[in-house]
Amino acid sequence: MTDARQHPNVRRVVQAAADAGQPIEVQRFASGTRTAEDAARAVGCEVAQIVKSLVFVADGQAVVALVSGSDRLDPNRLGRALGAQEVRRADGDEVRAATGYPIGGVPPFAHATRLPVVIDEHLFAHARVWAAAGLPDVVFSISPQALAEVSAARRAGVAAELDRG
Repeated sequence: MTDARQHPNVRRVVQAAADAGQPIEVQRFASGTRTAEDAARAVGCEVAQIVKSLVFVADGQAVVALVSGSDRLDPNRLGRALGAQEVRRADGDEVRAATGYPIGGVPPFAHATRLPVVIDEHLFAHARVWAAAGLPDVVFSISPQALAEVSAARRAGVAAELDRG
């Protein structure tokens, strides 16, 4: 298996983190980390510690929402956080055009275009979280606070209210 750090997508993520003063170490998992459940199983952490980088379109502008792997994003809450009237999930072509990455490998920062980023409050319940590093099988660990700083994210409650019984 080739060194994941040599892939241009991963290099871009690692460089952006370093430029922001938050160096990261990436890890590649042959079993894949495309879904939150796959990533948690590979990493050996709770699904809630996985960061889903979800791309939506709010009033015509692509945005990234960082949500816990155990949560669903509520588009209405995202719209309120952004002051947007219309919010919808971006399709695969829109995701790649806005971020430069494929679905399943979208990192929380180092996007191809400058995008607004919103980080859900539930991620701050953990000391460390794991996020995609530009490929569906490469991830990195970071504190939620550092993640918010590197991604220049606005903190807001955008997860759907789920029965956590």
